[in-house]
Amino acid sequence: MSSCSRYLFISALFCLLLGGAAPADEGMWTFDNPPTKLLHERYGFTPTPQWLDHVRLSSVRLNDGGSGSFVSPYGLLLTNHHVAIGQLQKNSTAEHDYVRDGFYAATPDQEMKSPDLEVNVLVSMEDVTHRVQSALKGITDPQKALAARKDVMAQITRESERKTGLRSDVVTLYQGGEYWLYRYKKYTDVRIVFAPEQQIAYFGGDSDNFTYPRYDLDMALFRVYENGKPLESTKYLKWNAKGAGNAELVFVSGNPGTTSRLDTMAQILRERDVREPLILARLRNRLETMHHYAARGPEQARQAEALILSLENSVKAYQGMYQALLDPRVLAKKQAEEDEFRKLVASRPEWQSEFGGAWDTIAAATAKAAPMTRKQIFRRLDSQLASLALSIVQYVAEIKKPDGERLSGFHEAQLESLRYRLLSPAPIYPEMEEARLSGVLAESAKELGAGDEFIKTVLAGHTPDALSAEVIKGTQLADPKARKALLEGGEAAVAASSDPMIVLARKIDPLSRALTKWFEDNVQSVEQAAGEKLGKARFLAYGKSAYPDATFTLRLSYGTLKGYPMNGTKAPYKTTFYGLYDRAHSFDLSPPFDLPARYREEMGKLDLATPLDFVSTCDVVGGNSGSPVINKNAELVGLIFDGNIESLAGDFVYEEETNRAVAVHSAAMIEALRKLYGAGKLADELEGVSH
Repeated sequence: MSSCSRYLFISALFCLLLGGAAPADEGMWTFDNPPTKLLHERYGFTPTPQWLDHVRLSSVRLNDGGSGSFVSPYGLLLTNHHVAIGQLQKNSTAEHDYVRDGFYAATPDQEMKSPDLEVNVLVSMEDVTHRVQSALKGITDPQKALAARKDVMAQITRESERKTGLRSDVVTLYQGGEYWLYRYKKYTDVRIVFAPEQQIAYFGGDSDNFTYPRYDLDMALFRVYENGKPLESTKYLKWNAKGAGNAELVFVSGNPGTTSRLDTMAQILRERDVREPLILARLRNRLETMHHYAARGPEQARQAEALILSLENSVKAYQGMYQALLDPRVLAKKQAEEDEFRKLVASRPEWQSEFGGAWDTIAAATAKAAPMTRKQIFRRLDSQLASLALSIVQYVAEIKKPDGERLSGFHEAQLESLRYRLLSPAPIYPEMEEARLSGVLAESAKELGAGDEFIKTVLAGHTPDALSAEVIKGTQLADPKARKALLEGGEAAVAASSDPMIVLARKIDPLSRALTKWFEDNVQSVEQAAGEKLGKARFLAYGKSAYPDATFTLRLSYGTLKGYPMNGTKAPYKTTFYGLYDRAHSFDLSPPFDLPARYREEMGKLDLATPLDFVSTCDVVGGNSGSPVINKNAELVGLIFDGNIESLAGDFVYEEETNRAVAVHSAAMIEALRKLYGAGKLADELEGVSH
């Protein structure tokens, strides 16, 4: 075999074995590298550059977690109820519980301002790989390479923001095989227009979470304003109330959070054996603490509702990922992928010389990280006030440093968004804060031991209950004016502050920095340098015929509406309002299968055959919540809100036979708005009906 033929054979084999050809409907594709060839071969459809630009500019990222899309020419933004719940909670009071009861602004003056929501629209992308990698040329020491990488990335984002005025982020793709500059148009005047009752948005509660069939109206609508007026734009997704049919091709445009599909086996085994069990222990403790707090009374239950929902979701998600890593099939698949990759690299002496040692280097770093991971997870305080205090202490110190030397999150291009969050007027509940802080301190002391430096520094002879009561009752940081005064006063004001939460943060800060530096020096720098080598090896082998791991940046997935085998039978591709009422009455309307009053009393208004939810083979993970589901005409046909239980392995592998994305049907949203909520005017705006 000639060297040229051998190279082509290796490349083709590599693509086949390692997902380079992305068989089936797999992939979270960047918009600069859409899977046009795969779509054409599999479905006879090729998205044009104009189609891609329109979808990209109609899609949004919500920076408190989640995705969304513009769905009218007047700034109307569609996302999930469970994505909007934080803003609903922050606007709620004991008298007006918008999470429980829902909300509808019938007129523009009733639209309710979100206290601290930032919405990002990806307006441009620029490949800056050469500039980043040039800055690393000749640097062999991983720690120096990490510093150089941080410095050049900070330079790029700072220059971009100053030149364009746009939020600018350098995104690492393919483990450092590529670096891209993403520029975002940022909006912070975002107002709540509609949300249904929590019970119908999250029907079935935690019992049904990550399952299917489902019967949820998990939707919410915001309106984005610019210069005090609703945003006017032609970049929005037209509504298709008919929706998509069985086996129809659809797309998801959203911001998947993180995946680990390109991780080495050493990294995956560290997740299974070390990180996942510790994270689950922490999450379960936090959830138990919040359940105890909610049991104190109805007001405490209201305050804790959004956090409890988030924690329940996280526990179930991490448990699913952990179970996937215990599945011999999943591990065998990942091991086979790595074995083949290593064989391919070893088959060319020049590749083996340059890249062959990367796996062992990463394995050594993961082994070194294992005993420190417990400190990394349990040396954190579960308290909004404690987090604010530490951010303020670090902010005043970091802004005096050269941009490239700052802690992550404090670079020049990130400061405006950071200040927006730090000065949020959203309410903070001291009693709940006290319970959270006490609960996490008790657990951390148990996990780390009384002799741990962090525990000794924080508790300083106090019990967790006593320390929490002292700092929470004494702090003024619940008032955004107090936070603003400290930020504007700088290091001198923070150093002089006697606020007990700031005093505590000043004690924690050196320990936090030391732990961050240890992981940077011993793990992050090593894994990034070695990972970059593997990224280069991938490109040499097969170019960009594969997709990168998720990074909470905009991606395009595709698939079809399709049921799947489940529990010895078959799950349908769609559910209907008939199914909602059947499931509710099959449980005698007992929680979590009870229905809001309007659904019980006004059932006769609904066409019960209307599709409610559906599943597709689209490849999504956490962060995709709120993503639009669109057809070939870029019309909105659904709204992603979950995956099935089988999809929880999707952090590591994708399996088309059973992995499903769960979405609300476009017809269901219109049906409910018009017939149950008296929101015909809003439905008209969505459907483009002029008056």
